[in-house]
Amino acid sequence: MNAVLRTTLAQINPIVGDLRGNVARILKTAADHGADSDLIIFPELVLCGYPPEDLVLKPFFLEQCANALDEIITASKSFAAALVISAPELDGKAIYNTAYVIADGAIIHKSRKKHLPNYGVFDEKRIFNEGALPDAFTYKGVNVGLMTCEDMWFSDIATHFKSQQVQLLVVINASPYEVAKHDVRTHHALQRVQDSGAALIYINQVGGQDEVVFDGSSFAMQSNGQMIGKLKAFEEDFETISWHSDNNHGHLVTEAHRIEADLSAEESMYSACVLGLRDYVFKNGFKGGLIGLSGGVDSALAAAIAVDALDALNVRCVMMPTEYTSQMSLDDAAECAEKLGVVYENIGITPAFDAFKQMIPDLHGVAHENIQSRSRGVTLMALSNMHGYMVISTGNKSEMAVGYATLYGDMCGGFNPLKDLYKTEVYTLTKWRNAHKPAIGLGPEGMVIPERIITRPPSAELRPDQTDQDSLPDYDVLDDVLRCLVERDMSIEAITRRGHDKALIERVWRLLDIAEYKRRQACPGVKITSRAFGRDRRYPITNKFFNTVAD
Repeated sequence: MNAVLRTTLAQINPIVGDLRGNVARILKTAADHGADSDLIIFPELVLCGYPPEDLVLKPFFLEQCANALDEIITASKSFAAALVISAPELDGKAIYNTAYVIADGAIIHKSRKKHLPNYGVFDEKRIFNEGALPDAFTYKGVNVGLMTCEDMWFSDIATHFKSQQVQLLVVINASPYEVAKHDVRTHHALQRVQDSGAALIYINQVGGQDEVVFDGSSFAMQSNGQMIGKLKAFEEDFETISWHSDNNHGHLVTEAHRIEADLSAEESMYSACVLGLRDYVFKNGFKGGLIGLSGGVDSALAAAIAVDALDALNVRCVMMPTEYTSQMSLDDAAECAEKLGVVYENIGITPAFDAFKQMIPDLHGVAHENIQSRSRGVTLMALSNMHGYMVISTGNKSEMAVGYATLYGDMCGGFNPLKDLYKTEVYTLTKWRNAHKPAIGLGPEGMVIPERIITRPPSAELRPDQTDQDSLPDYDVLDDVLRCLVERDMSIEAITRRGHDKALIERVWRLLDIAEYKRRQACPGVKITSRAFGRDRRYPITNKFFNTVAD
C-alpha cells in the first residue's frame, strides 16, 4: 500500500530559555528527516523548553519566542515536511501553551492546551490560560487531532475529535519521569484511542531540567490499541512511521515498527539519576562533578552515577578523613575510586577540625560532630571554586526525611542525584550497577563499587564506633514508614496496621516534620517518585499539626 501520511517522532532534548539553540536543533532535525517525512512532530514547548515557569511572564521573553517561531516559519519554505512546534503564545493579555502546525512558510493550524496541570511539579494554571476545545485539521488528506500532554488524560477532547472523524491523534508531551509512569501513560492512550477510534502518536521530551527528568519513551498505537512503535528511554531518538488507509473504515494502519524493550525498574531509576545529573551539570556550564567519597554506600553510588553521567575524566573524588575515619573506609574509598577511574585525592580535615576546637574549647556533642561535616563542606566548596567542578551532594531520601544530614556540611552541593532515593533503594541500585551498565552510562563495565561498601553497617564516622542504627531504626522499617507518611499520606493508625510500632511511627513523623527547614535549604535533585521533597511536597516549616494528632 502507498503511504498516505509519513510521521516522524522527534524525541529531542531542548534547553529551557535557549531559543537560539532550540531553533537550531529543530531546523537540523527538519533538514535531516524532512525528505522522508510529511509531518515531523516535536515535544511540548520545544521552542522554549519545558517547564519555562515564570519566564513566560516576561513580555520580552514572549516577544523573543514569537521571533524564534517566525524564523522557523520562514525556514519551513525549504522543507517538504510540515512541523508540529509548541511554543508559548501571547494573545492580548492572555498567554497560551500552543501547538502550531507549520508548512510552506505559514501556520496552517494551531491548538491551545486546554487541560492545565496544577499538581506536583506543575504550576501551569498560574502562568497559562486555558484553551478552547480544539478542532481537528486535515493534512495530506488525513484528519488529525492535536492534543498537548494533560489533554490526553481526559476524554472530552478525544470524544470531540471522534465527531470530526479524526483518523490520527497526535499528543505532544513534556511528561516527567516517575517509577511506573509509562504504564499510566499507556493506559490513558488506550482510553483515548477507544474514545476517538483513531490511531495515536505520543511524543515525549527527553532530558533533565532542574529536578525533573523527562524520559522520552515515545510511542505509537493503531486504532485497535496495538503498540506498533516505541522509542528509547532517556535518549534522543527518532522514528518515521508510514501510515496507510485500510480502504474500508478510513482507519490508519501501519506495519510494526521498532519497539524498544522496557527498562527494568532498577535501570530506569538509575538512568533517570544519570540523565538528571548529566544535564544539570553540563546545561549549567560546569566542567564536571566533585564528590566527597567517604567509603560509604551513598557517596559510592553517587560517584558511580557521576561517572556514568559525566565520564570519569570529568569526576573528582576526595576522601577527607579525621581520627574517627576507619582504615576500612580509607581502603574502600580508594578502591572504589580506582574501579571507577576517577581522579582521587586524600585531604585530611584534622587541621581545620583542630582549629575549631581551639576557637570553641567547649565543643562537644552534636556540634562536635557537625563541625567535621561542615569542615568537609568548606573543603569541597573551595575545590569547586578552584577547579570549576560542581559539588555533588550524596544524601538519600531517608536521611533527608528525618534530618540525618548537616546543613552547610554534607548537604553542601549544587545537585543531588540520590535525593529521591530511599536508603533501601540506594542499596538496590548499588547492587544493580555492579551487575549491569546502563545503556546511557559512560562508566566501566563490571563491579564498580566494592562489595564491602555494600555489606558493612552504614556510619557517618563522626564519633567512635558510630553506626546509623544508633539513632535510626533499620532502614527497611524506616523506609516503609516514610513511604506511608510521604507518598501515601497515611495516618498513624493505618500505618500501625502494617505491623509498625506506634511510638516509632510518631517519632518518625516528628523527625519528618522538624527537618522541613533543612530540606528547604537543600540543593535540587532528581525526582523519582510521585512525592519528591520540594515542589511535590510543600509543607509548612512552622507546623504543630503533629501535636494535635499525638494527643
